[in-house]
Amino acid sequence: MTRRVHEVMTGNPVTVDKLTSLAEAARVMRDADIGDVLVVDGGRLHGILTDRDLVIRAVADNRDPAETTVQAVCTPAPVTVKPDDYVDQAADLMRRHALRRLPVQSEDGELVGVVTLGDLTVERDPGSTLAAISAAEPDT
Repeated sequence: MTRRVHEVMTGNPVTVDKLTSLAEAARVMRDADIGDVLVVDGGRLHGILTDRDLVIRAVADNRDPAETTVQAVCTPAPVTVKPDDYVDQAADLMRRHALRRLPVQSEDGELVGVVTLGDLTVERDPGSTLAAISAAEPDT
């Protein structure tokens, strides 16, 4: 039986407002032990900010993390999936767009989760090394 995105996604996505500073967004990511935050504007998805964005689009360009907002370096209008989409559809979107994570939005646009490459690997190939790494608890 083919599974749906809502069965494998991480619920309750962490969000920051588009005017949040990069420094604050980095602290949010650190404190939540995650590699991305969803960027919202008035509660609606505006973009996605990853740890890679912070390095490539901010640090490497000498942007001041206390003064630069997340909207300046985030990926705007990210590709999304719906909770009832099939896992295979999410994997295909990731493959076609070279993505590692997809925000999950309900039919009315509410953010309900994030599905990651790790989530899909655990689902599709649970015995793989990547699945073991993805499922492991981080060292503290």
